[in-house]
Amino acid sequence: MTGSASVERLGAQSPVRTLRLLRQLGEAGARGASLGALVRASGLVKPTCRRMLIALMQEGMVVQDPATRTYFLGREIYLLGMLAAERYGIHRVALDSVARLAQETGDAAFLQVRHGQEVVCLTREDGGYPLRSHVLKAGDRHLLGAGAGPLAILGAMPEAEAEAYLAACHSALAQRYPMLWPLLPDLVKESRARGYSLNRGVLFPGSWGMGMAIREPSGQVVACLSLAAVESRMQPDREPELVALLAREVELVEQRLAGDAMPQPQIAPAALKRTQP
Repeated sequence: MTGSASVERLGAQSPVRTLRLLRQLGEAGARGASLGALVRASGLVKPTCRRMLIALMQEGMVVQDPATRTYFLGREIYLLGMLAAERYGIHRVALDSVARLAQETGDAAFLQVRHGQEVVCLTREDGGYPLRSHVLKAGDRHLLGAGAGPLAILGAMPEAEAEAYLAACHSALAQRYPMLWPLLPDLVKESRARGYSLNRGVLFPGSWGMGMAIREPSGQVVACLSLAAVESRMQPDREPELVALLAREVELVEQRLAGDAMPQPQIAPAALKRTQP
């Protein structure tokens, strides 16, 4: 029996459940996930979950480590992602900006994209500073407003749209981020006024972040570049420097999305010196 036939036997709801299973496996990241972990995360019964995984393995979408029995996303998912990148070019055009931000600041730099009411981290690049913030990695998802990047996107959205989102999602925000929710409306207003977000360790004490939204040529907010560092690395005396670097790279990415070629900024030796502890 082919993998396609196996999937078809799972019923009319199987495509949605299969996609959710793939997403949960993707969220497990490089560590992969066991069958038991996927059963708990998906809510599927074990036989159904196993049949889905077998069908996905037959199609190359999932692989299993024969020694640990751990599941991972497969080569076909990687290839599909590469093909999709040609249509959704934000990842391709922003990669060097993320790397440059990490190198010039010495801190962790991220590309995050909006996906409905969530923001997904596509890329993380670590700088050279030895003390790092490890609260966000590629594949992580957060609701709009939860973290420097999601807050930057929410603050850059039209005010009426942002307020409608806060009203519609207040229960989910309050449940998932109880420390953040009471402060979020004021943080959104602050981000809108500044033109960038500043997360002062609200979600994770000691881990600060800063983000700036990226717009498509139509003006729609689609992504952001952000930085994360330990608290001592993101104090007021350093804030203007970080904002300027973010603004430069956001402008470059937006120009590339618009199809305009721009010379890539060179990393100045003085900037490299500033990353040293």
